[in-house]
Amino acid sequence: MKAISLFSGGKDSYLSAKIAMEQGFDIVELVTIVPEEFSMMYHYPNSGMSTYPGMLIDRPLVFLKETEILEYLKELLGRDIHAVVSGAVESEYQKTRIEKMCTDAGVISYSPLWRKDQELLLRELLMRGISAIMVSVSAEGLDQSYLGKEIDQEMLEKLLKVRERYGINIIGEGGEYESFVISDESTDRKVAIRKHDLEWHGSYGYFRIIDADIT
Repeated sequence: MKAISLFSGGKDSYLSAKIAMEQGFDIVELVTIVPEEFSMMYHYPNSGMSTYPGMLIDRPLVFLKETEILEYLKELLGRDIHAVVSGAVESEYQKTRIEKMCTDAGVISYSPLWRKDQELLLRELLMRGISAIMVSVSAEGLDQSYLGKEIDQEMLEKLLKVRERYGINIIGEGGEYESFVISDESTDRKVAIRKHDLEWHGSYGYFRIIDADIT
């Protein structure tokens, strides 16, 4: 079945696209929705840079505004595309709104990570050799020292400790943090971040990618 995949460049949308392809979906296009800051639906930090992790999956990528997504979905059936893959894990708000748009457009909504154990999902990323860095943090227990850090085994252990103390969502589904994929062992290509800025606003901050390349 032909499908498109909603793709922020973060770990959840990346892993969802990979799993869907392994399960037989023919993903013909990655779609990045560039939202306003503090969007409850879509990944904001560095969304304009999703081209680079998209190159690791090697699929065409298009950018849309939030106001354009429903009309885009309605055109999918005319292209013989019948499914939309998303990276929702825990957010009912996100999943139900994506499902409603898909229903209105007459296409299937598929979320392969839905309700899976968060720790197991992070361990699956590590097992697959998918490397991602934190590009925003916004939760008690996560300070500016986390920005730009790789989500590796050491980071997983830190997140588990922060969850134990503060009750955070360790996969970041509640907005605790956002991520950006920089490499995948299944390909010999990597994202090289050439220039970035750090922003800190007291209780939240961003690792803003200014310039990157694929190597």
